[in-house]
Amino acid sequence: MNFDARETALVIGLGRSGQSTVEVLRRRGVTVYATDEKPQRELAVAIAGVRASGGTFVDPGDLNAVLPQLTVAVLSPGVPLTNALVRRVQDRNVPVFSEVEVAYRLCRAPIVAVTGTKGKSTTTSLIGHLFRTCGRTVHVGGNIGNPLIREVVDAGPDDWVVAEVSSFQLESIRSFKPRVAVLLNLSPDHLDRYYSMDEYAEAKFRIFANQSLQDAFVGNLDDERVSALHWQNGEGRVAARQLWYTMRHRHERATMYLRDGSLLYAPIAGDPRPLQILRRDEIPLAGEHNVQNVMAALLAALAAGLEPHRLRAGVASFVPMAHRLQPVADIAGVLYVDDSKATNPGSAIAALHAYDRPVVLIAGGKPKNTEFAEMGRAIDRRARAAVLIGEAAAEIARFVENAPVLRAASMEEAVALASGRAVAGDVVLLSPGCASFDMFASAEDRGERFAAAVCAMREAAGAQ
Repeated sequence: MNFDARETALVIGLGRSGQSTVEVLRRRGVTVYATDEKPQRELAVAIAGVRASGGTFVDPGDLNAVLPQLTVAVLSPGVPLTNALVRRVQDRNVPVFSEVEVAYRLCRAPIVAVTGTKGKSTTTSLIGHLFRTCGRTVHVGGNIGNPLIREVVDAGPDDWVVAEVSSFQLESIRSFKPRVAVLLNLSPDHLDRYYSMDEYAEAKFRIFANQSLQDAFVGNLDDERVSALHWQNGEGRVAARQLWYTMRHRHERATMYLRDGSLLYAPIAGDPRPLQILRRDEIPLAGEHNVQNVMAALLAALAAGLEPHRLRAGVASFVPMAHRLQPVADIAGVLYVDDSKATNPGSAIAALHAYDRPVVLIAGGKPKNTEFAEMGRAIDRRARAAVLIGEAAAEIARFVENAPVLRAASMEEAVALASGRAVAGDVVLLSPGCASFDMFASAEDRGERFAAAVCAMREAAGAQ
């Protein structure tokens, strides 16, 4: 399938990925229809964009009129394969592809793909940065915020594409085959969409399903579900060349490991002597989980042929991403940190362990059918107090036994309560462990509201 003027496509879902898919397919001469189940009054801007691109919006109730014309459908990440619209299309034997699959088929450059429960965006962004600092032309997209299909259309065969891919995007791939696949970790998430952790993990495992020995797989030996994929465990599921990393001092299966404060690379071919890439204290990111993210990024870069001696400077010059353990302000010795992109309990737990100083945590939001027991234990171990917001507040509080728990009805109130509990030397940490959509437009909006409340408090304090 060439996705050209011979095709008639239906784009299902008009978020950012869907709108970009319409634009790209229309530029290639595809006849494009687009649909979305949201009320049309909420889709006014998206529908206008579809029409401006030369596409046609179809209300779901009128879908039968265009079904006989379709040769393909393209699914946005937020729309599950079990959706009624998707089923109607499949019942007409119309093939359904994810936006990532279409992007792959249009892409002329090799792809590095990154997935996992937490750390995807940081690792994806860091890999892109390493490519740029090594003088390569790179295009970064996917679940990180800018749709992959828009990034790949201008990528040449000598370029590289770095893609953050979610389990949602991987569900409906067919031939998607990254040159380098990175699987960071697996912990409970999106269990409002998946029946079990096993089903969620299987969606993630699709990242390497089509790889061969000409490709590379980067995996985390410190994650039980990921390390079980190692060829020595008899799984045999990963056909690609395997590169593994660990925080342990040395591991016979590790290609990269930590020893005496240095990240060491043990090549799987050639000179077997381990090579120091950089020291741990050169990493400009807080937390052990970010050391793991750096290891994954380094192995991906090495698998793609980047020069080892140039990677140290690349890591050292990396700037932390917005809303991911991002320092906002220091007020009277209290550090305020925005980690709003921590949308699952595992990410919030990692953030709690990122600092060697007391934490006042702001957490809560819209739950995703995940368990909060481990997060509650981490709050008890690491937090001076917890200020809880949103729909999940009561459920999180149920698992906090020792740390004081406060409730807030707004971000402004949460920041004020957290500030009242913090003393000089503490961290006030927004790391919600939940989605944002009960109180905010997005995780970015939540983080910006946190930063605004902190800045307003600093200005008020300065005026006194």
